Amino acid sequence: MGPFSTLQPWFQGSVVAPGRLPLFSFLVGLLTAFVGIRASVRLIRAGVRWWPGNIRLGGLHVHHVVFGVVLMAGAGVAGLVVPDGRPVWRAAVAVAFGIGTGLVLDEFALILHLEDVYWTERGRTSVDAVFAAVALSGMMLTGLRPPGFHHWGRLGPGGDPAVFAAEVAGSLLLAVITLLKGKTWTGLVGLFCPPLLVVGALRLGRPRAPWARWRYGPRRPDRQRRAEARERRLRMPLMAAKVRLQELLAGRHDLPDHRRAPAPRSRAPRCVDRAVRACPRVRGGAGTRPGNGRWIYEKNRLSAVKSVCAHNGGASTPMT
Repeated sequence: MGPFSTLQPWFQGSVVAPGRLPLFSFLVGLLTAFVGIRASVRLIRAGVRWWPGNIRLGGLHVHHVVFGVVLMAGAGVAGLVVPDGRPVWRAAVAVAFGIGTGLVLDEFALILHLEDVYWTERGRTSVDAVFAAVALSGMMLTGLRPPGFHHWGRLGPGGDPAVFAAEVAGSLLLAVITLLKGKTWTGLVGLFCPPLLVVGALRLGRPRAPWARWRYGPRRPDRQRRAEARERRLRMPLMAAKVRLQELLAGRHDLPDHRRAPAPRSRAPRCVDRAVRACPRVRGGAGTRPGNGRWIYEKNRLSAVKSVCAHNGGASTPMT
């Protein structure tokens, strides 16, 4: 009873009284779904016999993102129906929406790449998406708001729309520059802490970011070298620590990543009269055909081109 009695005044004063109970419930549902589904897939991958395993309908593997989409849709509609005077019901709907969000974001890489890359290197994108959602929800739960949010409720007759528009436009501009420089986390967190956006927009960009391709490289080789040196000195150790944390929480993404190579562009044979040439006549007579082997080759080639022309809807027939 001791810890709960200590946390109850904080919970009432910091979560319930300011009206943040739905946001708190959403965050609890998100974390519960992520931890639960990651534990499930790790048990499945380890081949634990007593665990039920994947859900299949016939030969179809139903990914848990499907259940997440259904939960999000149902909870979203329910949130529009539940009145404001029912905090318990609104909290329950927020929990359901958070669980659905956790299931969807856990397979964000599947949605992004349209491939099952869950345990590959590209599958780390899902963990990054969950981390970003938890960080943004946590900052809003502590009372942080993006610039201009506090002026939203004062845009009536006595408000100043110019101040609101200037704050929002300035923050978005700095955030876009920061993201183009490859600083994703600085751009996201900076939406709630504007000084970070100023630092991210003024500091050197990452060497492979769009900003570096446009502004560095051959145009400014000194900045490109500085960006690469800074990447090796600071960014790579941080990324290694982040990967270790991800593997501790979500498992190892170590399966080979079979990326699909872009298919070479090839033109289908045009259905023209010169698609297949006539068999050359050989010496010995005007109507003599070539040898049997050459005739069979030309005949098979003609049939293949006719099939392609019929498939493409060509109107012209190759010459026989």
